[in-house]
Amino acid sequence: MNDNTTQPLSDAPDEFDLAQFDDDFTDAEVEDREFEDAPDGKYQINVDKVELTHAQTSGNPMLKWTLRILGPRFAGQLLWRNNVIASAENIKWLKTDLFTCGLQIEKLSDLPSNLEKLLDVKLEVYKKTNGENQNVYLNKRIVMDDPQSGSASDDLRAF
Repeated sequence: MNDNTTQPLSDAPDEFDLAQFDDDFTDAEVEDREFEDAPDGKYQINVDKVELTHAQTSGNPMLKWTLRILGPRFAGQLLWRNNVIASAENIKWLKTDLFTCGLQIEKLSDLPSNLEKLLDVKLEVYKKTNGENQNVYLNKRIVMDDPQSGSASDDLRAF
């Protein structure tokens, strides 16, 4: 299982002395890289990382998702979803996303202690671009068949 529920660096104390690497950093060349963005459409993904942080523009609390495409096309590429927590409508979307992932909590204040339960969940998502904004919608959970028992471990099955 991933251990990617870390707090953002901006909230962490200054515990790293990176000055020892300044010369190497200055001398390092930047490699040109071109990646083709995954186009709009449905993808099977794995929840790689989730973290509670603050939205850059508003400062509102936000659940930030890092989603890794499983493939076959664009395997390994990352998609992101952010649930800003600022209104009843935002909270409705967040609750729906959490329930889609199988995390049924009673209170939103229970979320921080349950973030690790979201890791490694497999989902079908839909990516849609609108101008410069890319939205990722969590459609449904994918539950793989258990080869030993011959049945799915949930009512949902892989598509």
